[in-house]
Amino acid sequence: MGQDAFMEPFSSMVAVFHCKIYLLLLGKALCLLFWGIFLLGQALYLPVHYGFHTLASDIQIIWLFERPHTMPKYLLGSVNKSVVPDLEYQHKFTMMPPNASLLINPLQFTDEGNYIVKVNIQGNGTLSASQKIQVTVDDPVKKPVVQTHPPSGAVEYVGNMTLTCRVEGGTRLIYQWLKNGRPVHTSSTYSFSPQNNILHIAPVTKEDIGNYSCLVKNPVSEMESDIIMPIIYYGPYGLQVNSDKGLKVGEVFTVDLGEAILFDCSADSYPPNIYSWIQRADNTTYVIKHGPRLEVASEEVAQKTTDYVCCAYNNITGRQDETRFTVIITSIGLEKLAQKGKSLSPLACITGISLFLIISMCLLFLWKKYQPHKVIKQKLEGRPETEYRKAQTFSGHEDALDDFGIYEFVAFPDASGVPRMPSRPVPASDGVSGQDLHSTIYEVIQHIPAQQQDHPE
Repeated sequence: MGQDAFMEPFSSMVAVFHCKIYLLLLGKALCLLFWGIFLLGQALYLPVHYGFHTLASDIQIIWLFERPHTMPKYLLGSVNKSVVPDLEYQHKFTMMPPNASLLINPLQFTDEGNYIVKVNIQGNGTLSASQKIQVTVDDPVKKPVVQTHPPSGAVEYVGNMTLTCRVEGGTRLIYQWLKNGRPVHTSSTYSFSPQNNILHIAPVTKEDIGNYSCLVKNPVSEMESDIIMPIIYYGPYGLQVNSDKGLKVGEVFTVDLGEAILFDCSADSYPPNIYSWIQRADNTTYVIKHGPRLEVASEEVAQKTTDYVCCAYNNITGRQDETRFTVIITSIGLEKLAQKGKSLSPLACITGISLFLIISMCLLFLWKKYQPHKVIKQKLEGRPETEYRKAQTFSGHEDALDDFGIYEFVAFPDASGVPRMPSRPVPASDGVSGQDLHSTIYEVIQHIPAQQQDHPE
């Protein structure tokens, strides 16, 4: 019977593993190890092909089976077309000589091991060859289920959590944890069991919230569990107060007189917070309402400025937070207040520019006042010594810089009509004559030594 006829009854359910045996004329055996993975419950077909170049009077085929650390066990054999099975396995193994292929149906976990086929050819001597095939039996993975402990959840920074992946069926399982579709790795808070089927989170934090799943694989299949979200209690975080009306600047709400305003207090927390509204007036505080919303009617408020406090409390974590704000009631109108606020900006700009101009003018005045003095001093220091002495003779001072300024000569006529003579003569070369000194004319002479240096006579 041919190989195709042998396979036909099992074509829809048979796993096939290919191997070949070559018989050598020299009588040497070729032994190789093959390995295959097959599904539990299916029929397994092990096809064997052999050939020889001599006349054969007898062909003997033998199949043996061995498990690790045990002796090979006889399954069945044949001489020519006569099959002699082991009575223990006569309904499990099938062979159609001279075809040496073996059919195993059905495949069980007990069938896992090494299968040895040996072919002997009797002719002008005996030729023999053998082959070893390793068969591994695997069961497909069933859908895993993730369980959390404690199932009621854990408090942030206080409690720990354990996620366990359970699988009802499958062999040689490999576990992998996913968070939001991405693999979870070992970290300061994440740790795994030796088989990787248990995930420990210690301690839990808000960042650990997410969609967890367990992916299980083996050589023949893989399955992923349903998504589970661990319960983690946290908060409150980011407490804030908002309003549907009014003008908000920082923690101050400005409301028109006669207008009702609705305040909303919110914070990130699980479970949701318990909110309380507190009003502060006349150095006393008292709770006015419970809940996340507070409505204030401005015409019913006795004071124009009122302080409020919103408190958020998480009864599971035991944490609380509060925020303070002030409500100002005005009769001017929010639109006028907004326009007034906008008009302040150009006024501030004009004030700044004016201050800048005033400071600049002051600095320019000071520079003009003191800078020429320094220039003249530098020029005087650079003049020749003869001119410097000349200036000393004229002024009567040691420093020519002291002679710089405005000189005023006033001559009054004597009662006797005799003109007064100066105490010492003034040389004509200095540009001042005695007649000029005795005149009744009021003269102002500005003596600038630097000009004489620039225009020498």
